[in-house]
Amino acid sequence: MAKNTIRKRALAGETVLGSMVFEFFVPGMPQILSQAGAEYAIYDMEHAGLGLETLKMLVAASRGTGVAPMVRVPRGEYHFIARALDVGAQGIMVPMVESVAQARDIAQSSHYPKQGRRGAAFGFAHDDYAPGDPRDKMKEADRRNFIIAQIETERGLEAVEDIAGVEGIDCLWLGHFDMTNFLGIPGQFDHPDYLAAVKRIVAAGRRSGKALGFMAADATWARQYRKHGFNMIATGTDQGILMAGIRSVLQSVGEKT
Repeated sequence: MAKNTIRKRALAGETVLGSMVFEFFVPGMPQILSQAGAEYAIYDMEHAGLGLETLKMLVAASRGTGVAPMVRVPRGEYHFIARALDVGAQGIMVPMVESVAQARDIAQSSHYPKQGRRGAAFGFAHDDYAPGDPRDKMKEADRRNFIIAQIETERGLEAVEDIAGVEGIDCLWLGHFDMTNFLGIPGQFDHPDYLAAVKRIVAAGRRSGKALGFMAADATWARQYRKHGFNMIATGTDQGILMAGIRSVLQSVGEKT
């Protein structure tokens, strides 16, 4: 089975860098991200229309690049989580986690017995179609796969300490825009209520020994949220970064020299 050290390093508090991908689900993306310095990619199934067959292709394209393929599933139901893991995702992000009961269901769905209730199938994409002892494969999968709970609503914020305490949840990921929406302050990232929410999430993660994740739109955001205490930093959105790059070149043509 493919191995990575993302989970171990992130739980140790090390800075781990990657990218969220919403639009460009193409075979070259893992290698492009590798050349850019990314250690993981989180492909989005919540908003972007990505399907499992395309995700399976992206996982295959990741082999040998050093970029761990992960996915944000649409919601925390078993059939989303287990199928994404079976096609080879090495991490799962679940949006809008709002209760300890939800967090426990996510942990159960993403881990094998005795820790969880994930069904077993071997000789498939998730274990590289390889022979081997199923017991070893299950242990390695549970050591490798990185389980992320997104905290992005007022309900999730109220339960964040309990969510952080759930065994099998590895990372609290701030959904910053939705958080402002559900706090009634859309897009106001300097609002005291939002900043208090950020501090509460960081404190809950640290208290329970969890990693802390954030998607940064640019270098300023990345540096700012690293200072807040987030150690899983991802770039995004991919289409926004592309537009910014194209715009900067085209606008330079009209500048006076």
